Amino acid sequence: MNNIKNIANLISLALTDLKRNKIRAFLTTLGLLIGISSVVLLTSLGLGLKKIIEDQFKSLGSNLIIVMPGKTFSEGKYRMSSAAQMVPVFDNKDVIAIKKIDLTETVAPSFVKFLEYKGERDTKIYETVISTGDIFAVLNGEAESGRLFTQSDISKRSKVAVLGAGPAEKLYGSPQNALNKKVKINSQSYKIVGILKSKGGGGFGIPSIDDHVYLPNNSASVFNPDKKFLAIYAKPKKQEELGLYKNLINETLLKRYHQDDFTVLDQKELFDTFSSVFTVVNGVILAIAAISLIVGGIGIMNIMFVSVVQRIKEIGIRRAYGAREKDILILFLSETIILSLIGGFLGLFISYTGVLFIRPFFPAYIDLNSVILALTVSIGIGFLSGILPAMKAAKLTPVEAIRKE
Repeated sequence: MNNIKNIANLISLALTDLKRNKIRAFLTTLGLLIGISSVVLLTSLGLGLKKIIEDQFKSLGSNLIIVMPGKTFSEGKYRMSSAAQMVPVFDNKDVIAIKKIDLTETVAPSFVKFLEYKGERDTKIYETVISTGDIFAVLNGEAESGRLFTQSDISKRSKVAVLGAGPAEKLYGSPQNALNKKVKINSQSYKIVGILKSKGGGGFGIPSIDDHVYLPNNSASVFNPDKKFLAIYAKPKKQEELGLYKNLINETLLKRYHQDDFTVLDQKELFDTFSSVFTVVNGVILAIAAISLIVGGIGIMNIMFVSVVQRIKEIGIRRAYGAREKDILILFLSETIILSLIGGFLGLFISYTGVLFIRPFFPAYIDLNSVILALTVSIGIGFLSGILPAMKAAKLTPVEAIRKE
């Protein structure tokens, strides 16, 4: 009980000394504050990005097959293809061949191009997906208002367009206002027949329902004169046939191409690949941010060494009045750990404020693990950066301390 009371008194003394030197205490914690806030904020952004992609994968279903040019992915690991490989290589013969596979439910080719759109409110450049009407079935797209492409649109080469919620909002003020309006696409006039229901997410090889514009491939051939496709999306009739279906697509395309000319991926492989890339990139970013934590720890250590020199007389008097080495050690360690915790809490506060500011534009969030990690790291840095100065102070004898003073 006495030991606990003694430690409490030493912590109280440490707090009193820090209050006497508020500016020095704040400047000491600044490096740690920046480091903690950087790590937590970057982790929050990473978690938000991962959630966006996870939601997008879930919205597309678990039975999607994607055929892409080149060996972009290999054995579950990410590897960039050369620029020459990432060009449209597939054509309508490939689409027909995949459709003929008995297990096929839906197939949709996709050619993506950036085109200029002129609406009532603004002129913007949007990533445009040129495909057949089946693209919406493959990507689980639904019309919020209006309709999707019909077979009649394809056969009659109708100049119609389906907009995601994003382009509709920016070009016309609202999805409802965009419906049945004419939109100029690279000087070509198209009628907006449908607005897609917002799904969120997007990216990493998957067309974003919200941010893209869709044109039927027949009437949009002016934008794709070679009639080549960058990707083919397909779904089997049954989920349990996914593996077999993937192999059959691979065998079908090998009749026209070499093995290195294309890659057939299912949703799980694509998501696993994304996860591995995300982990590596996130690790590198956090490692860079962690450098500021090390700098902050070194800053605390330097200040505590200076504090020991400045307080030699105080240490000598305490030792003369019976303070043990352990008491002096606890006193200085308490100061460094308190400083580190202050830096940690301030860093968390700044991170939380930053997340609140970012959240309207990006779904960043702080999870409990990040908070626990931040505080644990703060205590750890406080201990490691304070142990050497504390040991130096503890080893001073009363006579030595008074003589040095």
